[in-house]
Amino acid sequence: MKKFRKVLDGLTTSSPVNPGGSPACGSAAGTPSAAPTPRDLEIQETLMSEHFQICKTVRHGFPYQPTALAFDPVQKILAIGTRSGGVRLLGRPGVDCHCQHESGAAVLQLQFLINEGALVTACADDTLHLWNLRQRRPAILHSLKFNRERITFCHLPFQSKWLYVGTERGNTHIVNIESFVLSGYVIMWNKAIELSTKTHPGPVVHLSDSPKDEGKLLIGFESGTIVMWDLRVKRADFRIYYDEAIHSVSWHHEGRQFMCSHSDGSLSMWNMRNTAKPFQVTFPHGKTQRDSRKESCKPILKVEYKTSRNSSEAFVVFSGGLSYDKAGRRPTLTIMHGKAITVLEMDYPIVDFMVLCDTPYLNEVQEPYAVVVLLEKDFVVVDLTQSNFPIFENPYPMDVHESPVTCTAYFADCPPDIIPVLYSIGAKHKKTGYSHKEWPVSGGTWTVGSQTYPEIIVTGHADGSIKFWDATAITLQMLYKLKTSKVFENPKSGDMGRSGDLVEEDPYAVQMISWCPQSRIFCVVGISAHVILYSFSKHDANTTITSLEVRLQCEMEDVISPSDTENTPCYSDPSGLSPQPQPPSPRSNTPDSTRDSITCLKVKDRMIRTPPGYQAELVVQFLWIDGEPPQQITSLDLNSAYGLLAVGNCNGLAVVDYLQKTILLCMNTLELYGSADPFQRLTRSPRKNRQSTSDFCMRGLSNFYSDSKKRIRTSYQSLTELSDNQVSLDLERSKSPTSDHVNGHCTSPTSQPCPSGKARVPGGPEGPRLARRGPGRPPFRKAQSAACMEVSLPVSSLTEESRENSFSRSRSSSVSSIDRETKEAVTTLQFMESYGRKSDSLPTPCLWVGTSLGLVLIIPMSIPMDEQERQEDHVTVAPTGTVLMLKGSILRFSFLDCGGALIHSPYEVWRDQQAPGDPDRPRKRKLVNFSASSSQEASGDCHLAVVCSERQAKVFLMPTQACLYVHNITESSFVLRADVVSVCNSVCLACFCANGHIMTLSLPSLRPLLDVNYLPLTDMRIARTFCFTNGGQALYLCSPTEIQRITYSQEMCDNLQEMLGELFTPIETPEAQNRGFLKGFFGGNAQTFDREELFGEASAGKGSRSLAQHIPGQGGMEGMKAAAGGVVGELARARIALDERGQRLGELEERTALMMTSAETFSKHAHEMMLKCKDKKWYQF
Repeated sequence: MKKFRKVLDGLTTSSPVNPGGSPACGSAAGTPSAAPTPRDLEIQETLMSEHFQICKTVRHGFPYQPTALAFDPVQKILAIGTRSGGVRLLGRPGVDCHCQHESGAAVLQLQFLINEGALVTACADDTLHLWNLRQRRPAILHSLKFNRERITFCHLPFQSKWLYVGTERGNTHIVNIESFVLSGYVIMWNKAIELSTKTHPGPVVHLSDSPKDEGKLLIGFESGTIVMWDLRVKRADFRIYYDEAIHSVSWHHEGRQFMCSHSDGSLSMWNMRNTAKPFQVTFPHGKTQRDSRKESCKPILKVEYKTSRNSSEAFVVFSGGLSYDKAGRRPTLTIMHGKAITVLEMDYPIVDFMVLCDTPYLNEVQEPYAVVVLLEKDFVVVDLTQSNFPIFENPYPMDVHESPVTCTAYFADCPPDIIPVLYSIGAKHKKTGYSHKEWPVSGGTWTVGSQTYPEIIVTGHADGSIKFWDATAITLQMLYKLKTSKVFENPKSGDMGRSGDLVEEDPYAVQMISWCPQSRIFCVVGISAHVILYSFSKHDANTTITSLEVRLQCEMEDVISPSDTENTPCYSDPSGLSPQPQPPSPRSNTPDSTRDSITCLKVKDRMIRTPPGYQAELVVQFLWIDGEPPQQITSLDLNSAYGLLAVGNCNGLAVVDYLQKTILLCMNTLELYGSADPFQRLTRSPRKNRQSTSDFCMRGLSNFYSDSKKRIRTSYQSLTELSDNQVSLDLERSKSPTSDHVNGHCTSPTSQPCPSGKARVPGGPEGPRLARRGPGRPPFRKAQSAACMEVSLPVSSLTEESRENSFSRSRSSSVSSIDRETKEAVTTLQFMESYGRKSDSLPTPCLWVGTSLGLVLIIPMSIPMDEQERQEDHVTVAPTGTVLMLKGSILRFSFLDCGGALIHSPYEVWRDQQAPGDPDRPRKRKLVNFSASSSQEASGDCHLAVVCSERQAKVFLMPTQACLYVHNITESSFVLRADVVSVCNSVCLACFCANGHIMTLSLPSLRPLLDVNYLPLTDMRIARTFCFTNGGQALYLCSPTEIQRITYSQEMCDNLQEMLGELFTPIETPEAQNRGFLKGFFGGNAQTFDREELFGEASAGKGSRSLAQHIPGQGGMEGMKAAAGGVVGELARARIALDERGQRLGELEERTALMMTSAETFSKHAHEMMLKCKDKKWYQF
């Protein structure tokens, strides 16, 4: 514990702080400084650097761009590989682990060492990896890098330590799993095929050992050649040359026949007795045409042939094979059981599928019970035990990306009753028709940790939906879904002046959310410049939604900052605005040039019935003005105790009383300053073409520039404009809202550009196209997810090396020109009990306003305290002109008492207004206030205000407004996200910078505690969705479909092992079925097959070192111990030793029993002989 005592009685202990709040030039960047204040302040700070450590905890959602699938039938663990080199391991709910290959190469194939706790991955960089799954965080034990050949297919027989690896050249190599080195045994392609064959058979696409004889390996080549290779005698038993290319092969469990899928949509059946031609060829989806020819079909990419004990008919499951004339049909999975053919249509293309069976032995009746289908954007499991083939209800949160995620919020340590309430409401709307059987992927073990608290993640989506997730104990479970689009009328294509004409696609996309868990008031900001306020109720209700319309407009002016000579445009139109709400103009079908006072969306104006849950009460919409659409909303805050809602955008600020459904304040930013404006503003000449600027007013969702420029991600608020002849819209690229491109430069998400006084006309072929849209049709494209919002900047001179960190570097180069044309947007808002003036003696309700120019305004309010007066009397809002200054756009406000404890905003305790009750005794409002004066006595009525901007953090003493501490967070980059959070029973300021650094600063001294280069920011998706929360946790959208949770708390890192699930549980391998005397005699293995004798170094020699290079892994402590003796080898040797010992004991017991029987027989015969010869004389013999 370190005690800071600052004597603030007028003595200067460090560099002075000027009245504007900016540090003097003598203060060093990155070091806190103190300023004199009129009183002594004693703060005890308990947080130290030892309390912080960055660590990934868990990843939720669907694996992005999946490529491979595998399943362990004994452990019941599922593995999914991805294109980015990730491996997702799934078991029972709670058992969810993500692994990542450092190379980032795509995963081509996965192979479990069944019931061994290990996994083999084959990657696109021609490397094999062995993963140890016997630890909570899997690690690589061995790697084998192929240098001269490319890996195309792998096969690992059950209970074998030898892995077959097929290559693009057609060769088959064998790898020892224990040592992860090549065997000298190689099956060359020219030996596998006949010498008379003149063409190369192509890459190896299939490898499998015969269920009848493990000593024979079936090799399938892409060209259609199939070879049965006898491993013992090193020659081919037979060769099949088929006209069509082969995609997959599947055996019958008896080993007498196998099935192949081909590129012409056919399935061929082959009998081992006659391999000259297939005994059956079928086109499952091909019809016979009039000329007796089969219609052409798409390739069947995979087939599985499984037998069932209860039915004489086998299951044949395959993907693809549809005829080409059915182009509009969705991807299908076909299940053939006897004569019955069932076609299951999928929403997305099929990546891979696997039939789950009861037994791991290939030579037994398979008894399939489910089919796991991996789609491009979904994961489905089909129940095969029921005739209608229902699907299982997926317990994993695989539908995070059901609609592209546009914003996120993370709430830790929520009220304990909120999760059960949301779950009970959401459970009523769940889908039905799922299989009643248990989820088949049930491996691993997981228990709730001892240190758990309620956590909720809220995601906003492009279709206007809101999802609440239970994130307690590093799990994720869907609680409740809210659709904001139900508040509005459906847009009609012929309705001029409505969303169908103003917004082409996704007009309801969620841009921002604000939630008060205590009062259960929820607020949503949409991309169509609208705000929806919801209240929570357990009862349904018939309600009418109140709609308020806000009119904000201002003219452009030049701004000259006192500390900078750059001109920054801001604009004001005092004559066209009034603090009072403007009456809406009559809505009519007006032409584009005269559109005025209309909204982007139409709110339902009739009585609607709302189900239990969140019910809309109020909608606030910004209006079109003089043919120009409204600016997007950039900031939002609500306070349930005050009953107020504040909304800001590029033009100004609006404050709404949602209890009385009135607008209290509607002013542009310039009017808020009054006489305290710190800038010199020079009136600019009027714009020559006012209408043309409307084409650029609402471009935050999807700006698409030409392909010759580098693409970057940007947030909804990044409304950028470049110099002339550098703007062109690529509207065609907006068709895919989830496309993900390589990024280049990006700008600060809090900088709000605006059109300059000069009308801009883009050059090139896109110019006329953009001009034809007119002012009534802004380039409003589909609401993209936070994963794929992109803008392009010219970066012709960038090299590959400089492109890596281009996000942070662009801020000082190309963005500087953008900053010259930036409106003074309202970037953050905060309601709090504070001091609006230096002369105030008591705290009053205030609204803190932060702008993009680094200015802070404090607006005091007068709110009636009596409940009845609150409903009838007006709330007074009076801007005082109080201004504080920082470097960069303001990001966050927070408040501490003079003891260093966090002061929470006051709130109203939730009450169900729709609940039936006594009308004469209505439920009264119960307010909870956290005033600084109530939590301290010795320090008097003062508190500390923490203000964080893109570059700087300051701590002010209120009401004197003296700057106590200053810390320049970064000079070369800028802060994207900042939050004041609770960690280890204290508070700190957590920041995430554009250069990928995560930093924490102590409060109030702003002493650096943590600075880790965690994530090189290469995608604006991360910046848009990154958020901190209490307890040392944070999250971000690491891909368009996945949420990554991390912790920066040392305590949670230490307890993480306890919180994670166990992937491997000791389970006895099921015994092989007794095949019986006849099957063993006629159809069983003729002789035992010893792979060690064939592939070992003693007989086959060593493999070529130039062909493959062994790389030892970093398997962790547990992995290193296992790697010392070979984890798989030790297990295999132990199992073999036990089997041999049991076999020897059994043989000894049998021999003992035979000897006892023989002894008894001999004794019996001897006794009989003695009795027979007892009375005979010697001469009678």
